[in-house]
Amino acid sequence: MAVKVISFYQEGCMGCDEQTPILREAEKELGIEIEEIDAVKNPEFIQKYRLRVTPTIIVLDGDEVRERMEGLVHREDLEAAVRRHLPEPLPR
Repeated sequence: MAVKVISFYQEGCMGCDEQTPILREAEKELGIEIEEIDAVKNPEFIQKYRLRVTPTIIVLDGDEVRERMEGLVHREDLEAAVRRHLPEPLPR
């Protein structure tokens, strides 16, 4: 299965605004795309993934949640979490 990373945010969330440039850096470093979803405008995800706070980043392998990070996540921690689930280790 392919690994997918989703970042849930909401407008007006200061932590979410700080998370965005970190997501872009991680995408560039890992060569992946991180999907961003506004949790308020897409409430079906709140229940599906039991979202409690924004930002929340989840790493999925197929439909299974492999990692869940709530609140602002530093780039190094985000990259390490994603690397743990990629099929082939990426160079550091």
